[in-house]
Amino acid sequence: MTATPKFYIVKRPAGNCEILPIAQLEQQNPSIIEKWGPYDSAEDAIARRIGLIRAGKCQPQ
Repeated sequence: MTATPKFYIVKRPAGNCEILPIAQLEQQNPSIIEKWGPYDSAEDAIARRIGLIRAGKCQPQ
């Protein structure tokens, strides 16, 4: 069995939120204000990001 990659939603200083796989998350730690996750798929992370935008926690890109 292969492990599926986990995804995180990260908030940047500009207020935008991005979806990153865990490998990229470890490389870009200094510029992250908040993070949410892990999520099992990119589709799940996209749905959660939409919820964060609607809640006012993130700005749309």
